[in-house]
Amino acid sequence: MAYPDDLLADNEHVVVHRHPHWKMLLIPVLVLLVTIGLGLYLAALIQDLSWAGIGWIVLGALGVLVVVVFVLVPLVRWRSTHFVVTTQRIMVREGVVTRTGIDIPLSRINSVRFKHGLLDRVLGCGTLIVESASDEPLEFDDIPGVERVHTLLYREVNDDPDDDFVRNRQPREDGR
Repeated sequence: MAYPDDLLADNEHVVVHRHPHWKMLLIPVLVLLVTIGLGLYLAALIQDLSWAGIGWIVLGALGVLVVVVFVLVPLVRWRSTHFVVTTQRIMVREGVVTRTGIDIPLSRINSVRFKHGLLDRVLGCGTLIVESASDEPLEFDDIPGVERVHTLLYREVNDDPDDDFVRNRQPREDGR
């Protein structure tokens, strides 16, 4: 899904648009499976009791509450988190009810690094570290394909439009 074009400036194009890596959803999926399994087990245990109907309603309500808080909320949070590199800036947007965001102009970036451990390398994600002109380095965790994003961002940061002028200019009289 492309990032909304109405949020971009004139002549600005999306280079990379990523959500956090899917590994952030492993614990919510595990919670979902455990909740369903435990709910079915407890429902089977109380089926022969006189208050089974009320017990099932309570189990169902608790199950729904657990699924909403520990599964749906992280899923919506994951889906509403965006890491976007454009031709002019890096944008990070996150949050559902309260949105937060940061924009870093590419012209203010001093260096771009990445790091990923063994598990991150196996899963194909990592942390992107961006150092800008005035702030502490910003770390963006769980970026899918972090090495590719690093390379593309490095190219965008170092893509100087004046380079075309320098390459296309006529040599001086002294040969330079």
